[in-house]
Amino acid sequence: MTPGKNIKPEATSSEPLAAARRLPPELSVLRRRTQMQVDWIDVDGVRLRYGIRRGRGRPMLLLNTIGGNLDMLMPLVNALDDVEVVVPDMPGAGRSPALKLPHRVTWYARLIATLLDRLGYDEPINLTGLSWGGSLAQQFALDYPERVNRLVLASSSVGWPSMATRSNTFKRMAMARYYRRAESLPPGLSAIYGGLVRRRPELVGRRGEYAGGPSIRGYAFQMLGAVSWTSIHRLHALPCPTLVMGGDDDPIVPLVNSRLLYWLIPKSYLHVMRGGGHLFLLMRANESAAVIKRFINERRYDGTDGADYFAARGLGADGALIPRLPSGL
Repeated sequence: MTPGKNIKPEATSSEPLAAARRLPPELSVLRRRTQMQVDWIDVDGVRLRYGIRRGRGRPMLLLNTIGGNLDMLMPLVNALDDVEVVVPDMPGAGRSPALKLPHRVTWYARLIATLLDRLGYDEPINLTGLSWGGSLAQQFALDYPERVNRLVLASSSVGWPSMATRSNTFKRMAMARYYRRAESLPPGLSAIYGGLVRRRPELVGRRGEYAGGPSIRGYAFQMLGAVSWTSIHRLHALPCPTLVMGGDDDPIVPLVNSRLLYWLIPKSYLHVMRGGGHLFLLMRANESAAVIKRFINERRYDGTDGADYFAARGLGADGALIPRLPSGL
């Protein structure tokens, strides 16, 4: 994969205008403006594939669900408009090679911190985590509070104390992993994720340019890290404003987990996605992105987190340059 390659091809100027107008919905003008640069980087001996969509304002790091690849998050990246987004493929997921030995979630948090250093992101970022990525996002925000401006947790939990609420959680997650490696839809898969997938199970099967299923070892290592992890004893010290998003039709992480996070995190805000399943962040990307953008840009949240990104750079509330009057007026 060559750096700078677009996630979706654009119609060139030599193509007839009529042909450009016949583009399918996934290549419409709203989709074509998203250009994801995909590259590889060595982080302390770990080879990672990552994508960056350049944009304006404070960058956002997206952490995917267990075994999830970069391509799965593209609907959300598209819906986030011009926000600068960084999406890594964690070891053993997508096309990033698996680790030789399992590691704790704290190790993954250090890996993310080093990745951001290598990419030149030395200022606080906005952080969004989905499911397993939400656990990693919590750990990163707790270990490196000075590096997180605002936190978004979707379909997330406090770790093993909440997983006990559903004894078949790991069985469901394992079934999902087998489908990501296969081409056929196993019976009952729609009930695993809930939400929109119940009516349109084919949505889970969509694969894109950068799609790649997790390796057995990579998937197992991520699950092992989640088994022994919890944040329930530390969330009271989480300093950044946090948006907790949960679906009320999530069989894997029931809504009670989101309510628990909301109750434990001091500066937290809860958004319930009505009819949302475990992957509502991807299946209902436009709706989810609208909530996230409102959270990270809302002025009433300022004063609880760090200095405003735009104000510190002499920019307007929307990031536009402010005209300067000539001196003496």
